[in-house]
Amino acid sequence: MPVATLVYTRTTDYRHDSIPGAVRTLRALGFAVRHTEDPAEFERALDARPDAVVFLSTSGDVLTPAGRERLAAYVDGGGGFVGVHAAACTEYGWPYYGDLLAARFDRHPAYQPGRVRIADHDHPATQHLPSHWEFTDEWYDFRSDPREDPTVRLLAYADESSYEGATMGGDHPLVWCRDPATPGPGRMFYTSLGHATEAYDAPAFRAHLSGAIHWTARRGP
Repeated sequence: MPVATLVYTRTTDYRHDSIPGAVRTLRALGFAVRHTEDPAEFERALDARPDAVVFLSTSGDVLTPAGRERLAAYVDGGGGFVGVHAAACTEYGWPYYGDLLAARFDRHPAYQPGRVRIADHDHPATQHLPSHWEFTDEWYDFRSDPREDPTVRLLAYADESSYEGATMGGDHPLVWCRDPATPGPGRMFYTSLGHATEAYDAPAFRAHLSGAIHWTARRGP
């Protein structure tokens, strides 16, 4: 059976033009996608216990108090959570969400080519990637370094020498995961990549997303 995936794309801040194409890509990859931007529908869909919840370039405050409670209960009950790109620009006022992701977005330089360096090839989201992956994206800086959390497994980081405008100092994480997804026992995966529609047409990035969701849902591809 395909992985049942609840994809949430609500935005109350910056909205990415890539969202429709990204949703189409997840469907094309064979996931059973339930897509919504309605907080009430999101809450009802959580009751069906999807295999994975994907926050796909969400931004700002996107959940009601009841939605926060249900998402926390889902993760605390073993559910898998995937954050893509602007998911780190989401729910700044909810401490649980910050703890779940392990870092929050700070800023980014101009959209430009750069280089991703793979730190861990033993993960389904990165096993297909070259050690140095040339990519074009918004190279996110974060308010803290997720490597400071011992539960974080670093998968890929930015080669800051390959683009202009980095401010974190030294190469910094771009992709990481947690198993379990402290504070809950489910799994958590986050990739900062995926700004432009073109990313979702690229075979390497599509495989990156597919591996991430299958891993988070504890399902093989």
